[in-house]
Amino acid sequence: MIAAGPLKGLRVVEFAGIGPAPFCAMLMADLGADVVRIDRPGVAYDKFAVEYRGRRSVVLDLKTDQGRDAALAMIGAADILLEGFRPGVMERLGLGPEPALARNPRLAYGRMTGWGQTGPLAQQAGHDINYIALSGALHAIGPADRPAIPLNLVGDFGGGAMLMAFGLLAAVLHARETGKGQVVDTAMSDGAASLMGMLYGHLQRGTWTDKRDANIIDGGSHFYNVYRCADGQWIALGSIEPQFYAALLKTAGIEDPDFDPAAQHDQSRWPQLKEKLASVIAARTRAEWDAAFAGADVCYAPVLSMTDAPEHPHNAARAAFIELGGVTQPGPVPKFSQTPGAVQHAPDEPASDLDDILRDWSAA
Repeated sequence: MIAAGPLKGLRVVEFAGIGPAPFCAMLMADLGADVVRIDRPGVAYDKFAVEYRGRRSVVLDLKTDQGRDAALAMIGAADILLEGFRPGVMERLGLGPEPALARNPRLAYGRMTGWGQTGPLAQQAGHDINYIALSGALHAIGPADRPAIPLNLVGDFGGGAMLMAFGLLAAVLHARETGKGQVVDTAMSDGAASLMGMLYGHLQRGTWTDKRDANIIDGGSHFYNVYRCADGQWIALGSIEPQFYAALLKTAGIEDPDFDPAAQHDQSRWPQLKEKLASVIAARTRAEWDAAFAGADVCYAPVLSMTDAPEHPHNAARAAFIELGGVTQPGPVPKFSQTPGAVQHAPDEPASDLDDILRDWSAA
């Protein structure tokens, strides 16, 4: 069954990989695209591989003429090709942009790499941590004494997968207007730099310090920070605007004149005020702060673990998490009023028959 989301009718050929390319394919499948993944022989299907959900798959040996010809047949009927290999791999397989676009001139040919298809580092190995290091993002995140590692969210999934999905859909729109396909070269290092665009602007303006733990939103301020409670749990405060800062002081019962609202942005006071606010927060449990801040415009949230997050009433009310095959995982996003997304295939669904897929696509 093909989903009826806003991308219904979009046909995507995905060459199996890891990390951001599968996540990009998942985003499109969640919103109704008919994504077919080409797996290598001997693949093992895993119900816990959330990023592989939502699409059918076929097994092809791309090192054989038969496998390559089958892949080209799928490419000929697709709107999008998505691959995440090092530069040159698809060319060596005989499936690079030249033969693919010759077969299908309207194709959006998506290429996901860490460093991009060109440049001095194009062939160098790397992972998310390396790509965001080059962009300036890693330097900006963490306490003053060392950078913090933001999982692989900034490069792989933010700067990579999400920008790849945006780029591919833009290329499809262009192809529908002009009949001309193109290559979409997505480098995670480029994407991570793009995500830092606002902060680079602040840096040039002089409203951002090129140091960690020294700015409003990087842990430098007392009013945009995380604090430990009496029970060892943590809370997050983001009371930047004056009305939210005033609400924080009132709701927390802070009457200390050092917390003068008129001096909220006096950076020389921040270290002392962080210590004082930490003492205030440490006097109560997280549950007590949940109750105290409920309904107050403080910009507050408890810092939930991955185990606890799916059970929070707000997440539950929005169906932010779903269960698929006994595996709890985030649901499709964003939410659409007329064409909601849905997960149509589990990650461990057996491979499909190639002839069935080609028959579906030829009839579409």
